[in-house]
Amino acid sequence: MIGRTVEGVTVATTTSDEASGDTQPSIGELVQEASTQFSAVLHGEIELAKLELRSSVKNAGAGVGMFAGAVVLLVFALIFGFIALAEGIAVAADLSRWAGYLIVFGFMLVLIGLLVFLGIKRMKRIKAPERTIATSKETVAALKHRA
Repeated sequence: MIGRTVEGVTVATTTSDEASGDTQPSIGELVQEASTQFSAVLHGEIELAKLELRSSVKNAGAGVGMFAGAVVLLVFALIFGFIALAEGIAVAADLSRWAGYLIVFGFMLVLIGLLVFLGIKRMKRIKAPERTIATSKETVAALKHRA
């Protein structure tokens, strides 16, 4: 047998002298060789999947971290925005500063109430996965019946 490398994989080839020999591998040897090769391919596929997933998880983690940073900055920006809004209302309406802040505070309470109302309304729409529960019960019943 002569080994040659094709795209990083060593491939065994037979010479004409070996092919004409009387010794041929048995079926057991062929099955064992096929099993070994299949196992090697399977392990290679698993390693490839691990590498791809590791890269994806790193990218997802970095993305989540960047979104978290953006949310923190947004919170600070909103604080400054509300302060500016309160100052602007106070100057535009010729009110005291405390009155401008009180108006913005009331606006924020109304907005919070609206969001809570909409959140409760959405939460009431949550239903149990009825079809999944039914098919699961049927599967359990069928397995019990078989046993």
